[in-house]
Amino acid sequence: MPASEVPRDEQAFLDYVQSGGKVEATDWMPDEYRARLIKFIEMHANSELMGVLPEREWILRAPTLQRKLALTAKVQDEAGHAQLIYRVVEDLGKPRERCLEDLVSGKAKFHNVFHYPTRTWGDVGVIAWLVDAAAIISQKALLKCSYAPYARIMKKICWEESFHILHGRDVVLALVTGTPAQFELVQEALNRWWGPLMQFHGHTIPADEDPMVIWRIKSQGNEEARQQFLEGYVPQIRELGLEIPDPKLRRREDGVWEYTEPDWDELRSVVTGHGPKTAERLAFRRRFLEQERWVREAVLAA
Repeated sequence: MPASEVPRDEQAFLDYVQSGGKVEATDWMPDEYRARLIKFIEMHANSELMGVLPEREWILRAPTLQRKLALTAKVQDEAGHAQLIYRVVEDLGKPRERCLEDLVSGKAKFHNVFHYPTRTWGDVGVIAWLVDAAAIISQKALLKCSYAPYARIMKKICWEESFHILHGRDVVLALVTGTPAQFELVQEALNRWWGPLMQFHGHTIPADEDPMVIWRIKSQGNEEARQQFLEGYVPQIRELGLEIPDPKLRRREDGVWEYTEPDWDELRSVVTGHGPKTAERLAFRRRFLEQERWVREAVLAA
């Protein structure tokens, strides 16, 4: 049954999406569902846009022309993802201009990992390989999102992100098989990024208590995503001879990974605007948003 035939009743709508039903932009939806969609998808768009900045800083410093081109292409992809996702938010009722205003004012959030500095070329490899790996685990789960326009664009985004991971792994492989100093670049970057990576998927919330899962905006709980990341990438990290900076990390006989509890106070501080690079990166976006205002006004006036 299409969503247009579902009675305009919150419980009937909830039953519909929980049974696998898809919702289009023109369909009726409860106010809470719309509000949660806007907040979640807007944060995703913000994260794609702000995620450009840590790697953009390294385009001119990349070690070879091939690396410069690959990093440039990745940055272009991320900016394109942001444009697609903001368009979905606009269809839900929040204009792109207001999304950007809320972002640069600090009112709207973006993902924790994009509040941190990229100090070395090792960071660039770790971000493209492991940060993007953590992201694509969540993004693949969004292919089943009950909001159909969002699920559709995630097909393109997931396909492109899979190439970003390959790019990142290639950078890391080149470093860990190079000189001892190059290997140490990756190890040192991994040491710094492991904490934010473990915070990436958020607090453990039982699926039956997570509104995002209940509304089937997400099809995967936070801990399920974190376990999937650990299962997929801990063996790969260790295979390269790298050490994971968590003495408690181990895989139990039942397949569950145990780990040191992430620093949730740090996560809360970072995503509320107190990260080490938050102010600088928001100032950069704010400055360029103002500089480019004449272009937007000219296009709209045409």
